[in-house]
Amino acid sequence: QVQLVESGGGLVQPGGSLRLSCTTSGSIFSFYAMGWYRQGPGKPRELVALIISSDGPKYADSVKGRCTISRDSAKNTMYLQMNSLKPEDTAVYYCYVQTTSWSSWGQGTQVNVSS
Repeated sequence: QVQLVESGGGLVQPGGSLRLSCTTSGSIFSFYAMGWYRQGPGKPRELVALIISSDGPKYADSVKGRCTISRDSAKNTMYLQMNSLKPEDTAVYYCYVQTTSWSSWGQGTQVNVSS
């Protein structure tokens, strides 16, 4: 399996932006799917954005138009650009990768949206 290291979380005011990064120890081309999930206080973990190798990116309805998922193969890094952040976006954000035989999660990065 691989190691996933997330960064970029923090405290931001409503309406602000953050860019989360997830750097993998393996080539991103080895993954069937890569994405971001989040878990807010007292809530179940939910999908935020997902890239499947044979398809385009998919987004949760709650973040469509505000978030963009992207990858940099040269850096083996995946990003989540989040704009127009809302208090309800407060959560721990997890990087996720999947191959045909296993999947792996990052340790999570905290995002707090508050004035």
